[in-house]
Parts: sequence; C-alpha cells; structure tokens
Amino acid sequence: MRDQDMRVDSQLSEAEIAEVLEEASHYPEKSGASIEGLKVVQKYRGWVSNESLKQVADLLDMSVEELDGVATFYNLIYRQPVGRKVILCCDSVSCWMLGSDNIKQKISDRLGIEYGGTTSDGEYTLLPIVCLGACDHAPVLMVGDELHHNVDEAQLDQILNTRAS
Repeated sequence: MRDQDMRVDSQLSEAEIAEVLEEASHYPEKSGASIEGLKVVQKYRGWVSNESLKQVADLLDMSVEELDGVATFYNLIYRQPVGRKVILCCDSVSCWMLGSDNIKQKISDRLGIEYGGTTSDGEYTLLPIVCLGACDHAPVLMVGDELHHNVDEAQLDQILNTRAS
C-alpha cells in the first residue's frame, strides 16, 4: 500500500518504523539493513525523500551521508517521485545488440516520455537499467514487478495495452 500523496516531510509511520527495525534485527549491525530499510519506505511512499532517508538513517544508527551513498548506489531505490509502475529498460550490451534501443524508442513514442520521465497520468516512469540478469533472453524489461523476456514490438504492445495494476 503506497500513498504518494503523503507529505514529503512527514514522519515515518509506526508501521514503517516497526518494519525497518524488524529488518535491522536480522543483522549484527543495524546498518546491515540499509537497503531493506529504504525498501520499506519506498513500499509505503513510492520513493525515498530526504526527510525519510534521514529518519531511516537515525533508526539504523547511520549518518545521512552513509545511507544516501547506499540509496544512490542501489538503482532500485528511487530518490525522486516515480509513476505507479516503473518500466526498467535494460540497456546492457546483450540487450542493446538485440534491439533494446528500438524497444525503448517504441515505449517513448507510445507513452510520450523519455528516460527519467513520467506519464502525465502518473502511471509509468521509464528508466534505463544496466542489467536485469536475463541476458540469455534479451532484450528484457521489467514493468512493475514483472520481468519480460525476448521483448519484441508485438509483445511490447501487449505489455503496454495490459497496463495491469
């Protein structure tokens, strides 16, 4: 359950705090749960604001700079608002050789957005990703939590027409 209308500067909810601390309990050092803690916030809010990052850093006994380093390194933590569904378009060498540029262009044309853009209805954000770990099924993309293999234009039309919630 995600509430992107929540104020950016609002405090973490009791549920968020409990989940972050639960994740931290699995590690000898609380900081070991840095990615999981950020994922908790993102699950509820859709992205991790500066204020949320500061609160998670406090919970995990980390400096804001340390946690921000983790957040900006891990490309599945969003530090800016994104659409309800994120389309991750793999642009690794394997996917590129097998047509990911054409797939990305078709998505851009169809949705009217470039990399980093979000559709006007807030449904989709299009982002590049270095690898989705399915090079043997290139080109690949991920829409929300669904990985799509061997994507071609016909399959892409089906994926975008489905627009599953």
